[in-house]
Amino acid sequence: MKDAYWISSFLEAQAAERGAADNTRDAYARDLNDFTGWLAARNLDLATAQRADVEDYLIRCEAEGLAVATRARRLSSIRQVYRFAFEEGMRADNPAVQIAGPGRPKRLPKTLGIDEVDRLLTAAQSHGRTVQDRLRNTCLMQLLYATGMRVSELVTLPLSAARGDPRMLLIRGKGGKERMVPLSPPAREALAVWLAERDAAEDRARMAGKPASPQLFPSRGKSGHLTRHAFYLLIKEIAVTGGVSPAKVTPHTLRHAFATHLLQNGADLRAIQTFLGHADVATTEIYTHVLEARLKELVFDHHPLAND
Repeated sequence: MKDAYWISSFLEAQAAERGAADNTRDAYARDLNDFTGWLAARNLDLATAQRADVEDYLIRCEAEGLAVATRARRLSSIRQVYRFAFEEGMRADNPAVQIAGPGRPKRLPKTLGIDEVDRLLTAAQSHGRTVQDRLRNTCLMQLLYATGMRVSELVTLPLSAARGDPRMLLIRGKGGKERMVPLSPPAREALAVWLAERDAAEDRARMAGKPASPQLFPSRGKSGHLTRHAFYLLIKEIAVTGGVSPAKVTPHTLRHAFATHLLQNGADLRAIQTFLGHADVATTEIYTHVLEARLKELVFDHHPLAND
């Protein structure tokens, strides 16, 4: 019971003081419940566990074959709940503060070529059982590539954000932070066509006594909007239709493609940071790998001694 109280108090503080998103708090809860379950099997809890116990838990995670990123996230969750407990006077120390994490290898993001993205956008126009499905799918793919949104930001877009033929789209990101991202002409066109179809469907539903939906991409499910999982499956199907390997295509690779293609064409890294909603430009700097070829090309084309 004490562990449950600690975790619930920690999660409430994350929401109230740091504006942590639901997905972030759900991840903390999963990590901490796994840790406290492991402790309980050893007659321990968050109040009595010591540094050696945390280290033993991490060794167990490694032995189970958990990925480096997963182990690093779990250690981060444990550190943060203990930091919260220390600050609130629930515990006099933080037994995890000096434990070195496994370290995350810096991997280049998987991305797609411009021709592959073109095939996906074209395939979306013909993928779907009905005209309404095809228009929705086209709008989803155009918005994703035009803005670099996270999939959770895309599927939860409110209808109000798309009204009035917007040149800029207001996106609510992690922690409730808002940002404005410009829309490309193809994305604006796809959005306008989808809105017209969606409004017509809403009018028919209203006449049948059904309530209107505030979501841009409504669904009959519990959430009221298209889910992340449903869109993940959808984008795999679109990849097959477009002749692109589905193993390469996820909603996040479209986000990477957005950033990579902007940088390749001379966009400023700070602007890309703003578009992606990264709190720290260091997160965005991973995309600078695409500059290597461009810089070499500049040197070979313009340096006075290059021809020698």
